[in-house]
Amino acid sequence: NQVIFALNQTLLQQESVRAGSLQVSYTTEDLIKHYNCGDLNSIIFNHDTSQVPNFNNVTLRPSEQITAQEIDSYFRQELIYKRNDRMGNRVKALMEEHPDNSFFFAFGAVPLAVRTDAGDEKQVQGVNI
Repeated sequence: NQVIFALNQTLLQQESVRAGSLQVSYTTEDLIKHYNCGDLNSIIFNHDTSQVPNFNNVTLRPSEQITAQEIDSYFRQELIYKRNDRMGNRVKALMEEHPDNSFFFAFGAVPLAVRTDAGDEKQVQGVNI
């Protein structure tokens, strides 16, 4: 079962971090520092941005690696791409429903930038988001 596999891998990863045998790729402090310095490329674009454990590792059996890849792909699709689509659609709908109102939307560009497919940008009132 994929759910049990994911839970076991998450627990194993957290236990390894707690025991000191595994280092997280970056900390919240690193993220804040790089954000304030205007250099998110070195910390974000070089790492997984889905904010879920990476289940795919070399200690897994081949069948487990396939399961891990499927889970990683699922989380990336659900937590990044579909979220971005929903966010863009909500912004667009608000602007279309209230064309005479002014809006200020604040969200990070990094979550929107991870989508690399051409033509997947949302256009809101002539502005790509």
